[in-house]
Amino acid sequence: MKKLLLGILLVGVTSYANAQKSEINEAKKAWNLLGITSGKTLADHLNTLNGGLARTDLAIVHEKTKDLPEAWSYRALFASRIALVDSVDFNNAKAKQKIAEEAIAKTLELDQKGAEKENIEQAKVNVENAVRNRAIYAYQKKDFATALEAFNEITTRNPSDTSMYVNAGVTAKELQNYPEVIRNFKKAIELNYPDSKVLYSEIVNITLEKLKDSVGGFELIKEAAVKFPDDAYFIGLETDHYIRKGDIVKSQEMLTKLIAKDAKNPTYHYLLGDTYYKQALAIQTQRNALDVKKTKEFADLGVKMTKFIDQSIPYYKAALELDPKHENSLENLKIIYMFKDDKVNYEAINKRLEALKK
Repeated sequence: MKKLLLGILLVGVTSYANAQKSEINEAKKAWNLLGITSGKTLADHLNTLNGGLARTDLAIVHEKTKDLPEAWSYRALFASRIALVDSVDFNNAKAKQKIAEEAIAKTLELDQKGAEKENIEQAKVNVENAVRNRAIYAYQKKDFATALEAFNEITTRNPSDTSMYVNAGVTAKELQNYPEVIRNFKKAIELNYPDSKVLYSEIVNITLEKLKDSVGGFELIKEAAVKFPDDAYFIGLETDHYIRKGDIVKSQEMLTKLIAKDAKNPTYHYLLGDTYYKQALAIQTQRNALDVKKTKEFADLGVKMTKFIDQSIPYYKAALELDPKHENSLENLKIIYMFKDDKVNYEAINKRLEALKK
């Protein structure tokens, strides 16, 4: 009787082990059937995936199958696919992503022969795409906190993906998380993002206007000017900085050196003219704030303003001689001639501007 009972028990154990192996086989079948269910609803698709994942739940806890690499590789496949396709429940997607990553690690530990390499590569791709999808879906739903977290996760996984740094920066801007905007945009710039000029403009503006950091902003301006030495915008910002500091001499000195280096660059002449013109505008603001009774002071400021305006004109003209279509020079001259009530020159400049816009 004891021998008979022992035999029955042994048969039971073997059958249970086989049952667990059949769970792996059923998981494989479920995976292979995904192409058939993919045309159905998201709920149907998730139902098939969850069923397959449940098969692996049983396989990985049994003594006889817990160390089979394929049990874990299929677990990674199912969990990663759920993380990828479940665009409705972010929490479920993230939970399944964690399961997938644990299963990937376990497979790599057990799969000494590399038999599950293809499955693991697919699971890794699923996980990466799942994070991307989560970031995009969250952004579209205006859940910017979740989107930023996901975009930052992508850049951690793939530190050379410049577009994801830009996405992270744009998302951080929505949250008014300006340090994160700067960090991500600077990283994209370091990786030579094609529109780095635009990113520099953004972080310079944020540093100066939002963070009120004039020192940090000026350092960024100098960085940008080195990276884009011929860009009028950054040269203009640098000269503006010196003008705001009252260091007109430094601004003009810098531009004079640039002109000596490249006298045929219209931008340099235009910007040198701007150093005078902007001083005139500053005086105009000061004059407009005066008490109307202070007629002498008003007149004196007018003389100073006119002097700066007159000093700017030759440089704008020089820029136009080098580039007859230099729109900024034309715009400023139009305003100047209107101020000076010089109708002949005003009409001539205005005619050139209108021709440019046709």
